[in-house]
Amino acid sequence: MRRINAIITALIMILFLVHMIWGGLELIGVVAGGSSLFSVISWTMLGLIVIHIIIAIKLTADTIRACRLSGVSYFKQNKVFWIRRISGVALLLFIAIHVLIFMGDSSDGLFLLAEFTVFRLITQILMVISLIVHLLTNIPPLRIAFGLEDKGNLRTDIILILGLLLLLAAITFVIYFIRWMIV
Repeated sequence: MRRINAIITALIMILFLVHMIWGGLELIGVVAGGSSLFSVISWTMLGLIVIHIIIAIKLTADTIRACRLSGVSYFKQNKVFWIRRISGVALLLFIAIHVLIFMGDSSDGLFLLAEFTVFRLITQILMVISLIVHLLTNIPPLRIAFGLEDKGNLRTDIILILGLLLLLAAITFVIYFIRWMIV
């Protein structure tokens, strides 16, 4: 099950990178919004996220069950495990808000989004932060699941690239917010 989850996670990451770059270009006004292909990519990614959540719940339940049977929780020793779970739950909440904010309405043939308020900006920045924590704590087990050794500081490179991309995502949310305030 962990191997299947790793494959699903890799697919989510690929779709997320496409979603983030394409969505960022939409937010700063370089690409027109409301693309059907972008919607398909987004909904496919959301479906994979639901599968990822179901598997994570199963694996978490198995871990809690094993702790109960052993009589020892090892909570302090498993703090990264719990950080992964907490950041995942936070991410789930912020993704739901993200979908509600950016779903839009195209009833008159014109794609319209809800007003992008300060509260919505904050939720999107918190989503990026939750995603950073979730990705950083899950890269080592993902690497192990795929049997990738850490030759040449692969983990550091991945963290740097993802960190920069997520920083750019946060910046596009801020630019989008500024554009909402000006227009």
